[in-house]
Formats: sequence, C-alpha cells, structure tokens
Amino acid sequence: MAMLRSYVSGRWHTPSAEGAPLLDAVTGEEITRISSAGVDMAAALDHGRRVGGPALRELTFHQRAALLKALASHLREHRDELYALSARSGATKTDSLIDVDGGIGVLFGYASKAKRELPNDKVFVDGNVEPLSRGGTFMGQHIATPLRGVAVQINAFNFPMWGPLEKFAPAFIAGVPSLIKPASQTAYITEKLVLLMLDSGLLPEGAVQLVCGSAGDLLDHLTEQDLVGFTGSASTAQHLRTHPAVIRSSVRFNAEADSLNCSILGPDAVPGTPEFDLFVKQLVSEMTVKAGQKCTAIRRAIVPAGLVDAVAEAARERLGKVVIGNPANESVRMGALAGLEQREEVRRSLKALLEAGEVVYGSLDQVDVVDADAERGAFLSPVLLKADPDRAQPHEVEAFGPVSTLLPYDGVEHAVELAARGAGSLVGSVVTYDADFAREVVVGVAPWHGRLLVLDRDDAKESTGHGSPLPALVHGGPGRAGGGEEMGGIRGVLHHMQRTAVQGSPRVLTAVTGRWVAGAERNTEGEHPFRKSLAELRIGDTVVAGPRTVTLEDIEHFASFTGDTFYAHMDEEAAAANPFFGGRVAHGYLVVSFAAGLFVSPEPGPVLANYGLENLRFLTPTFPGDELTVTLTAKQITPREDQDYGEVRWDADLVNQKGESVAKYDVLTLVAKTR
Repeated sequence: MAMLRSYVSGRWHTPSAEGAPLLDAVTGEEITRISSAGVDMAAALDHGRRVGGPALRELTFHQRAALLKALASHLREHRDELYALSARSGATKTDSLIDVDGGIGVLFGYASKAKRELPNDKVFVDGNVEPLSRGGTFMGQHIATPLRGVAVQINAFNFPMWGPLEKFAPAFIAGVPSLIKPASQTAYITEKLVLLMLDSGLLPEGAVQLVCGSAGDLLDHLTEQDLVGFTGSASTAQHLRTHPAVIRSSVRFNAEADSLNCSILGPDAVPGTPEFDLFVKQLVSEMTVKAGQKCTAIRRAIVPAGLVDAVAEAARERLGKVVIGNPANESVRMGALAGLEQREEVRRSLKALLEAGEVVYGSLDQVDVVDADAERGAFLSPVLLKADPDRAQPHEVEAFGPVSTLLPYDGVEHAVELAARGAGSLVGSVVTYDADFAREVVVGVAPWHGRLLVLDRDDAKESTGHGSPLPALVHGGPGRAGGGEEMGGIRGVLHHMQRTAVQGSPRVLTAVTGRWVAGAERNTEGEHPFRKSLAELRIGDTVVAGPRTVTLEDIEHFASFTGDTFYAHMDEEAAAANPFFGGRVAHGYLVVSFAAGLFVSPEPGPVLANYGLENLRFLTPTFPGDELTVTLTAKQITPREDQDYGEVRWDADLVNQKGESVAKYDVLTLVAKTR
C-alpha cells in the first residue's frame, strides 16, 4: 500500500514506518497510509527560513500576486483530479466545489486584492506620516515588513484544500513561507494539492512545505519570527497555544476552533413569507452540505416560541427529500462523514444533546443509503432536535455532523442572550425583513461573533450564505471560536508582517518607504515631470507653476457654466454673513481646475490619463484677486507588472500669494513605462 509523502527541505520524503491506514469514507476500503516518521522538523523550518523566506522577500507584493493568480489558474485546470479524491472523503460534487473551487477562489481573491490595495514594493506603508516636531524635520511612519520565519499551518479534516489555501494565500502575499500540516483523515487530498502546487513550477523553493502525519516535535523548534495558524477543536487549540515554545517566544498564534453557530429567525418571518422559507432552506442546507462537517454550520436554530412547530414541520419535509449515499450517484445530496471514528464521535455528542431535548427528525442509528453499505461507510442520518433553551447542553456540546437544534425564544433580548451562551462563534445569521429587529440583534450579538449575515428577500439571490467564509472578510471569532481571525483581506496579510514605527527626517522616511514625504527634497531641475516616462521619473520630481489670478469674472463664468450658483460664490451679502468666508469666494473645483491648467503639459507624451483625485481638502478660501501657485511632486511610482504603464501618485499643494495652502490633494495618473 502506497504511503503518503511529506515535502520538506526541498525534497519528497517517504516514511519508513508502516503508518496508520486511511480509509475511504464511502466504502471503508484502505486508500493509503500515513506517517511523518523520519521527517526532520527542525530542518524543515530552517529550510523555510533560509531558502523560502529570502526568495519570497525578493519579490514585490504585485509579483507575488501575479504568481498566486497563475497558481490558481493552474489548480483550476486540475480540478477533476481533486474532485475524484474529494469524493473518497464522502464529499458530494457540491461539497467538493466548496472545498476545491472555494480554495482556488481564495487564491484569485487575494491576488486581486493585493494588486489593488498593496504597492508594487516590498514595504507596506501603514497609515499617515505622524508629525513629531514643530519644524517638520522629525516625523514618524508605521511600516510593515514580512516576518523572517515560517507560517506553520495546522488544518482540520473537513476542508483539506480550502483550509490550507486560505492560510497559504495571505502568508504568500506577505512574503512568508508556509509549512502545511493537514489532518490525517483527509491528508491524501492535501498531498495531491501540494504536489500540483509544486509541479506548477511557479513557487520559489521553500515557499511551501508539507508534513503528512504527526506534527512530532515541530512546535519545539519555533522562534519569535514564526507563526502558527490552527483549525480544529478548542481543546487542541488550548493545548497548542500553551506549548512552551509558543509561550517562550511569543509566537503569533491564530486559532479557528469549534463554534456553536446560531441562526435567529425574526418574529416577522411567519410561514408564507420569503424569510421563513429562506430560514428553513438555509438550516437544512447547513445540516447536509459536507454532511454538516463545517465549522460554520448552524448548530443552534433560535426561533420564536410560537414558530418552533412550524419550522420543525417545514424542516422535516425538506430533510425527508435529502438522498444519502455514494457521492458517485447523481441523485445523492449528502455523502458520508469523514470516517467511522467521526461518526461515533457525533453519536456520542448526540446522546449528550438528547439530555436536554428530543429528536424532531432523523435517527442516531438508522439511515437509508443509495449505492453504499450503511455500516462500512461513515453514513449518518441528518438529526434535527428540539431542546430546552435554558439547559446547558445545546450551548456547550457540538455534534460535528448533520445535526442542529431548535431553541425557542421569547423576545429579542432572550434571542440575544441565547446567542451569547455559545461563548463565541465564527458566524451567526439573522433571517428577517424587519430592519429594526436586525439592527437590535446584530448590535446585541456582535461581540460574540466574527461574522454576521442578515438574510432577507432583498439579498437572498446573491447571498453566499451563512456557512461561506469569504477572503475579503474575517474568518474567526472570539472565545470558544478561538479568539483569532483568518483572511479578512489585507488584514490577513498584515498578520504575517511586523508593524514598526520608524522615526526620522522627511528625507530618511522617503527613502525607507519609497514615498515622498512633505519636507523631503524636491527636484525642480530639468524637463517637466509629465514629459518623463515611468523609467525616467523619480520620487521627488517636481513642477512649480503659477501664479494665476482668480477674478470675479472667473467665478461668475464657472457658476454659469456649471450651474453651481451656491450663495457663497454669487451673493456678496449672504457670503459676508457666512462665518467661514466673510465675502464671495471661488468654487473649490474652480481652483482645482485652475491648478490642473497650471501644472499640465498639454502635448502628447508619457502621461496617458488622469484617473482621479484622492484626499482632497479645501483649507483656505480663495477670494477674487488671490493669486494661486501649485507645486506638484511625484509622491509614489507603481509599475504594473502586466501592463506597459504604471501609476504615479502626485502630491499637489495649491497656495495663495500669502503662502497659505488653499487645497491639498493627490493626483493619480497613468504613465507609460517608456517613451
């Protein structure tokens, strides 16, 4: 029987030990064996730090994003191979789409966000410059740089592809190598994933490593520059979080643990309303997709006391139509649990839950299956319970399978109280068309949740659903849910970087950040900056233009031409009474337009387009007779990796004859890389 391999220190490692068998969740047949015997964990971490880290840090954020996008495209071409393996874990085609396509989607999502929101640079500038002196010669700036360690990623069995990829993507964009340790039950899928990633030829050596089997002494070798990302049980998270090396070196530890997620039905959502139907449909879907083996599944359905029986009846009807069995059969809508041990664990949890309630639908022991052996395969009937909401079990015991519990509530305060008794959840949902009820519940339960979905007839068609984490939003939760955050867009990237406050002169901060800082040197010599290509332009290149006198005729013409006849521009008496002006003033957009007329170089050249202004502030009124001068300075230069042009951010400072700033803003242009 073939053994699962690990990929460490630049080579595939086959263990010499016999290993533990991994079984097909549907047939019970042995698929492969797993062991990490012989893996040198210290050497693997060292390889990531010495080889993977430096290679990734040589790339800019945009270059890493381009590789991530190409990797996603490569994996998408091999989805059928991954689907076939996923089916052996008991997953239906829909389940596999969530895991396989969802994981690939995370890569695409991070590649896109990194390109849009991060610079084509190796340093991330965090926030604005902080002035630290009166004269402007001493300033502070926060920057973020990649940690010099390895992101150790310990994943759960239920998402063997999405789980690793949602941790790998932000680490890769940040410039930190990953070491993936999958859960044993479904590690054969993750091994295939990593094999495909490596075969793509896109990743620098050391950017990703894989350990199949026990983690052994892996955590013993962590340093202050390493990170640990864990998905699994709360008890295991606590054990890992208190590991001596994690404590000693203050290792960044992120946990995503069990979660007794809830969905709250609003009192307005009575039978016959779209919201009632949406609630029942979502509840049944969350029970049966992945056979309920999702950390985001609905474990507690919190329902108005007067609607519990109606919800139970509607859910029974839908659950009765769910076909269970071999995922290869096209009629099957719910497959097996990940293994026989997992099925027994769910049954034990169900027995504990029954101490507080009764079965509304399903059975702990009996299940009808299609094209499979109900005992050899890890099949279990969906089980819907109804319980006393005041008992402890529904709020403390999680049956990690196709199980949910109906809990009646009386009033919004009671619903909020019940949701909070989960002691911290990854996600909750509110199904209602009453916006006031939704607001009261959201504000009430938000401190106990990492994500909240409000589902109604308006957003249902496009909603991704209660159980779908998204790369742009945080995935995590307080308390029992682990107290951490994964993904969250750029937040996930910054988790893998060190924020550092740098203090110095404007000249030094400009050099460190790659962005021109007010007070740093300007270059006003030579040709107009708009005549320079991206290759020729330098940070600090400046044009000073003006003055231009603003006349009363200019103001009246602009008002007539645009239709902006606001009294401050056209009525002397009313403008004089305005405490901000004291007389007629020029339109803000008029002075900005005059500034453009002053600094522009009109002939065709490297500047291809002006695509916006940002951070515009009008600081001093402009009166008829004022003389305006503009200083435009190249502030940031961002080449686009896949285009023959890039973006240039210009600092614009428009002043009057007294030297007072009339307006400050950033001008954004697209500039050709070469003439």
